[in-house]
Amino acid sequence: MTFYLNHCGIVCALGDTHADIKRRLLQDFDSGVAATDEWSGARMLALGRVTAALPDGAQLPLMQRSRNNRMALAALHQIRPQVDAAIARHGADRIGIVVGTSTSGIASTETALLAHASGAGWPADFHYEQQEMGSPALTLAQELGVTGPAYVHSSACASSAKAMASAARLINMGLCDAVLTGGIDTLCGFTVAGFSALESVSAEQSNPFSAQRSGINIGEGGALFLMSREPAPVALCGWGESSDGHHMSAPDPAGRGARLAIAQALGRAGIEAGQIDYINLHGTGTRQNDAMEARVIYDMFGPDAPASSTKPFTGHALGAAGAIEAGLCWLAMQIDNPEGRLPPHLWDGALDPDLPAIKLVAPGALLGRPLRWALSNSFAFGGSNAVLVLGRAEG
Repeated sequence: MTFYLNHCGIVCALGDTHADIKRRLLQDFDSGVAATDEWSGARMLALGRVTAALPDGAQLPLMQRSRNNRMALAALHQIRPQVDAAIARHGADRIGIVVGTSTSGIASTETALLAHASGAGWPADFHYEQQEMGSPALTLAQELGVTGPAYVHSSACASSAKAMASAARLINMGLCDAVLTGGIDTLCGFTVAGFSALESVSAEQSNPFSAQRSGINIGEGGALFLMSREPAPVALCGWGESSDGHHMSAPDPAGRGARLAIAQALGRAGIEAGQIDYINLHGTGTRQNDAMEARVIYDMFGPDAPASSTKPFTGHALGAAGAIEAGLCWLAMQIDNPEGRLPPHLWDGALDPDLPAIKLVAPGALLGRPLRWALSNSFAFGGSNAVLVLGRAEG
């Protein structure tokens, strides 16, 4: 069965419209990562902030009024007419919601705790349920009035890629006719401080696979797809998941779990590694992740498979990263990109002699034809790995 990605709403550091995101990614090569101290005290950090205006969420119950849920509503707004049409066509009980997040509304709790610690008491606009992981799915379900399965994956950076695989399973099992799926994550002090404590945050724009790489840029955003069996130009054709459990935060240097997830995704799609036109790398810019991923990609795809990390454009949106990066692939696979312009790899060009020389996409690179097959990697803490294969209809 093919699982079509009929429509996509996406909000990230590159913007909140398809036109702006595609222009900055594929034409202007204009990163959305910028220096700020908003979530890091006096320390300036490069972060992938969403600067677009978000819905105010005033219609939401108090326990759902978080910036994370407002980000979800912003992504939904872009495809709301199509989602409503699917609900009318299939019925509210046949529409599912599966999304990924790692922060949910924890930023609301941070603000409330600071107020309480200062002696001001709990803010009137705070409710402890704002931080619950299930909140984005509940919010979207109630906003849309759907009653099908609705739940959240929270497996760090693999969350939304896993959510999309779960959405396909719901359709495959006959439990849903359509699923709203993807991921949402928002910046907060908790994640910035946590990754800083691990000494894995770069103060400058991240520089994946460079000899000078020094860490990640945390980002935020959301991407939601309407997935169904109704034909569309782009489909989720394969996925792979593994849990190698090598270490709490470091990847298995041999990439055994990553290799397994990639092999599963290719197998489900029914294609060989050589058919992949473009690889969206996990590409965090950390020493260990890039070393592992470069070896896996070189071994499985060889030196000529076009690949890039788009995190220098968007920041690493954690639980939303898999969906956002799938969204960037989806945009590049649409019919308005007949020459196959590929998402480039923004870096300093300083090859790390300790890494295999994978083919990193230069700005302006073209396939010379429409992008047919794309593979997107998401490798998370704890060895939770998820890989997606997107395919474009021929013709």
